[in-house]
Parts: sequence; structure tokens; C-alpha cells
Amino acid sequence: MTTIDGNLGKSHPLDSQFSYLSIAYHDSLPFVTIVSLNRPRKRNAINAKMWKEIGLAFNQVGSIGDGCRCVLLLGSGKGFCGGIDTSDEQFFSGIINNDDDTQDMARKSLAFKPQILEMQAAFTAVEECPVPVVCRIHGACVGAGIDLACCADIRVCTKDTKFSIREVRLGLAADVGTLQRFPKLVGYSSLVRELCLTGDDFNAEDALKIGFVSRVCQTNDNLNDISNEICQKICKNSPVAVQITKMSLNYSRDHTVKEGLEHIALHNSTALMSEDLVKSFMMSRGGSAEVQFSPMLAHSRL
Repeated sequence: MTTIDGNLGKSHPLDSQFSYLSIAYHDSLPFVTIVSLNRPRKRNAINAKMWKEIGLAFNQVGSIGDGCRCVLLLGSGKGFCGGIDTSDEQFFSGIINNDDDTQDMARKSLAFKPQILEMQAAFTAVEECPVPVVCRIHGACVGAGIDLACCADIRVCTKDTKFSIREVRLGLAADVGTLQRFPKLVGYSSLVRELCLTGDDFNAEDALKIGFVSRVCQTNDNLNDISNEICQKICKNSPVAVQITKMSLNYSRDHTVKEGLEHIALHNSTALMSEDLVKSFMMSRGGSAEVQFSPMLAHSRL
């Protein structure tokens, strides 16, 4: 299996739009778009521009008709993500610039809220990406890094990865998704509340035990191989079936069983008419080692 790094492979057509993300593809991973956080000297700490770029990237990947069936999300350099870049004052400009005593607190608060919503929406774009997102984690995954990883569909890490829901130690409650998504991913256990309320680190073994990651790999090379293999397995399946499966999983997480059943019935009443169904049945019966599925169409946009 070829080792893939976000800075290797061929540049993706979207890549030129971004300063702090690298978007690429590699011949050994057909149908996979590789999105890499690319501030290695800052341990991929996310500044305001990079935050916006994450939302812009994931509002496009998997929907532009380029054959993408899966996204591999990773961090360049020594770690996945060191959290929010606290040296970027743009994050806090709404607070810093709200020292005008002529304005009351309600007006200041309402003026600052849209920034929080914008930051939330950027990460939600990862969760709502139409194709599965496999998150390859190594080194540090702290604060905003966990917010981001929570939005992926599958997470794998190395044995020396360190995680921390760090926001409480910075004097704030995590407000872009961890407190909402993390408990739904791993359960509302005493340990989850301890981690959120103390800001303590937890390791790869802990992450595996509570189900935050599905694999713990011994080395970075092993991590590359495993994450690549997962992406390849996803890409061998019908892209119609994969996209509707992701859609149904996300919907069912936030709705009742009855609502989830109605949702999948509605979508499968159309999806089961796909030519992919016949091709997949033939492959499962040994008729073909690998099926050539038709590409998905680019999403219609205004």
C-alpha cells in the first residue's frame, strides 16, 4: 500500500483556492480526495482564514462531479491539529472591539453571535459532505481538532496520539460541536463529562475504548496503510448506496427510529432503481471482481 501524505500526489483542481489546506489525489487511491491541514510549523493550529477554508473546501469536495467517493482528512507535519490559533486576534475581534460603553451588552452579544454560527457552519460542512470522510489522526488532536474530527465519519489514530477537549482550560465552553457531537459518538458517560469539564488529555487507548476511534495503529506507516485501505473499501461500493447510507446514519442519529425508517424508505424508493444494485448483486455472486460504477453528477448550484 502506498503511503499518502497530503502534500504528495497530484494537485486537485480545488487546491489553488486555499492557503492553509492542501487538496490532492493520488493514482494509488482512485476516487479519494485527500484534504490536508497545512500549517505544519503551527502544528496545524487553525487561524480564521484556515477555518473559513475548511468550510469552503467541504462545501465543494464530493459534489463537483470529479469522481470523488471518499475524503481522507489528515494533518501535515508532526500532528493532526493543535486547536485554535489563539494568537489570531480576528477570532476575538468581536469581543475586543465591543468595549464601546455606549452600547449595551445585549447588542454586543447579538453582534458577536453570527461569528460563532459561521465557525460552527464551517465544521458542519465536514459532517454534511455527501461522501464519507475518513480522518487520519496522529500526534496532537486538541480543542478545535477534536471539534473537526467529530464531524468525520470514521477516525483512526496512532498509539501515541494525544487528545484533549481543551476549551474549558482556556476559559470557555467548547462551542463549535464537541459538546454536541462527542457524547453522541461515544455516549454520555461519566468519563465524557470528566474530559469535557477538566480539559484533561486522553490517549489513543482511551479513544478506542470509548469508540471515538475505530482503529489504533502502531506507527505512522501503519496508520497510512489502514486509512488508505478503509477509503479503498468504501470506494469499491456503489457511490449511491454509500451516500444514502451516510445520509441515513446522520439523520437517524438526531431523530426517532420511526422517523429514521421513514427517511430511508423515502430515499431507497428511488435509490433501489439504480443500476448499481444489479451490478453489486452480480459482484457479490462472484460475477465480477470489481464493478465499474457510473460517476455521480456534480451538484446543481445557483
